[in-house]
Amino acid sequence: MLPDRIPPRPRALRRLDASFRIHRCVALFGPRQCGKTTLAGLYAEGETAVTIFDLEREADLRRLSRPELALGPLRGLVVLDEIQRRPNLFAALRPLLDRRDCQARFLLLGSASPAIIRGVSESLAGRVGFVEPGGLDLEDVGPDSWRVLWERGGFPRSALAANRADSFAWRIDFARTFLERDIPALGISIPGEALGRFWRMTAHYHGQIWNAREFARSIGRGEAAARRYLDLLVGAYVVRALPPWFENLKKRQIRAPKIYIRDTGLLHALLGVARLVELTGHPKVGASFEGFVIEQVLSSLGTREAYFWGTYGGAELDLLIHRNGKRFGFEVQYTDAPRTTRSMRIAIADLGLDRLFVVTPGEERYLLDDDIEVLPARDIGALAHDPALAP
Repeated sequence: MLPDRIPPRPRALRRLDASFRIHRCVALFGPRQCGKTTLAGLYAEGETAVTIFDLEREADLRRLSRPELALGPLRGLVVLDEIQRRPNLFAALRPLLDRRDCQARFLLLGSASPAIIRGVSESLAGRVGFVEPGGLDLEDVGPDSWRVLWERGGFPRSALAANRADSFAWRIDFARTFLERDIPALGISIPGEALGRFWRMTAHYHGQIWNAREFARSIGRGEAAARRYLDLLVGAYVVRALPPWFENLKKRQIRAPKIYIRDTGLLHALLGVARLVELTGHPKVGASFEGFVIEQVLSSLGTREAYFWGTYGGAELDLLIHRNGKRFGFEVQYTDAPRTTRSMRIAIADLGLDRLFVVTPGEERYLLDDDIEVLPARDIGALAHDPALAP
């Protein structure tokens, strides 16, 4: 069972702490409704002075009409919520962050787009840290609730809904609002209907290699438009384009990314799958489980250095992580009886893996071979405490 209210989210709070130890400004970016404002409130509980600007409120926008005057005298934690509505504030923050007498730390909350992320990176280069909390993860809800989290996804209002019907209805509404309100609010002029078709098509290609030509043909537009749509959904944190890894091998290696809907609850809504029992008989069940595992591994380890690897000869690895000077592989098998494969052996040898995890929906963790370990999905959260993987 999931908790009946939003849990404390200790991992995300630890990452905020770690980022603020390095930077005086931290950007907390993620999709709408993933709990950024609640998380900022939890973080602010330990602060002696907190000032909050909600950029969806006209009064706060007026207060920031002269940002150097409004922000300069402040002390303590300053929260700028919905920062994507005033991207010009990034340039205004730069001189404040360079002032030695500035007594404030700034927490920027926003639903990003590629342009917003580029604006932050260019205006505040070297002055800002990034934390991408996503939705609830296994540490937040507990390992016993992993199947519910897989079915409903990590958006708090979906995960913690009173029943699965309410959860599914919320996700359908989220997808419609994202296309009809959020995308235009970011100043993006793509028609919602066209982007919606592209997003649903991405759901059907979840876990597959990106093919710009095929997507362009299906949506009736050019490859440049297809790439733009993909960049937009990636920048808005609703799609992950997992990049390929290349090794200096005498083999033809795949050089296009694999695409996933980042939240499996949204994936199931886009596929029209309302219940887990329906998912288990669906053609995309294995790909859905793979995407869930990848997101939970990345959330547990807090890494952006993640890749997949594949050759045209058939060898592949679902996820490759570089950690502490070592290489760790993750292969996802939707079965309770995993087995070693020739592909695994090739990946271990060609990539020099220090360990390969085979993640399954089973209950037991054990060695499948000397360098291959079976890891139940429920135990993914424990990876952060593994001495070899801990930062």
